[in-house]
Amino acid sequence: MNKVCAIFGGSRGIGRAVAQLMAQKGYRLAIVARNLEVAKAAAGELRGDSHAVVNFLRRGKGKLLGARIQDWALRSLGGQGNHLAFSCDVAKEHDVQNTFEEIEKHLGQVNFLVNAAGINRDSLLIRTKTEDMVSQLHTNLLGSMLTCKAAMRTMIQQQGGSIVNVGSITGLKGNSGQSAYSASKGGLVGFSRALAKEVAKKKIRVNVVAPGFVHTDMTKDLKEEHLKNSIPLGRFGETIEVAHAILFLLESPYITGHVLVVDGGLQLVM
Repeated sequence: MNKVCAIFGGSRGIGRAVAQLMAQKGYRLAIVARNLEVAKAAAGELRGDSHAVVNFLRRGKGKLLGARIQDWALRSLGGQGNHLAFSCDVAKEHDVQNTFEEIEKHLGQVNFLVNAAGINRDSLLIRTKTEDMVSQLHTNLLGSMLTCKAAMRTMIQQQGGSIVNVGSITGLKGNSGQSAYSASKGGLVGFSRALAKEVAKKKIRVNVVAPGFVHTDMTKDLKEEHLKNSIPLGRFGETIEVAHAILFLLESPYITGHVLVVDGGLQLVM
């Protein structure tokens, strides 16, 4: 398969599960994370003929001073690299633009985009530092806006594409102690629906998956035994379950502007 998918936040959690699922189906993947080493490790686990790493060396005022490709697959496997690992700070427009340029240079035009990069800084609003509010908005909302903007150039040119932004049930329902996080994810829903309207005539689809409690680094410190009692299905979700929902939306040609909730029924009782 020659289809290329860029997965931002593809080194861990839901993004990593999406990468594993899409690799099994033969997609060519760009695994993007802020930390190159973790992106490299994630790409190394994927099935494919070979894996390569792109290391961006960005210094100064956003200027790309160097780029290095490292072939770290076993040479005996042969073939071209199906999966590349990139480092990128999604909150920096020049970083995002440079990343897309390198993806297209080494993998080809991006057909699919998954935005799974995200952070949380849980706290009551009155105790939340302004810098924590800003960092969540920059990573969770602005970052997805910038990657979508960069992807648009290629997708409009090729008259087609599919984007899935990973939101959260808190972006739809809100949650005490997560006002900034809820705002960033709620904003992502509004942005995604507006963008879906803008680009539908170009055959570009934009959807959102809104997970509930899922086993990831973000939820590892939560009191699972207590919280799962409030979930109608009685358990936390797994990343692969969310990944299947994301892949469904990526591949569904007649769905756009939709928010698919994957929460074990939690929205029913919130």
